[in-house]
Amino acid sequence: MLCPCGCRRILHMNLLTDERPCWRLTRHEDGTVSLHPSVWRKKDCGSHFWFQHGRVEWCRAE
Repeated sequence: MLCPCGCRRILHMNLLTDERPCWRLTRHEDGTVSLHPSVWRKKDCGSHFWFQHGRVEWCRAE
């Protein structure tokens, strides 16, 4: 997926359970999907967000 911050980086999330880090993709009855856990880019743009029911929910910096 493209990073939702607009930096145009392509993000790759591993779905293979025997490798780390690993995300879980859930398909919902309404046709949307969610990723778990959150996606956190620790370099470049530093984006940190959840992808829930097809929507990006940004994590707030504390």
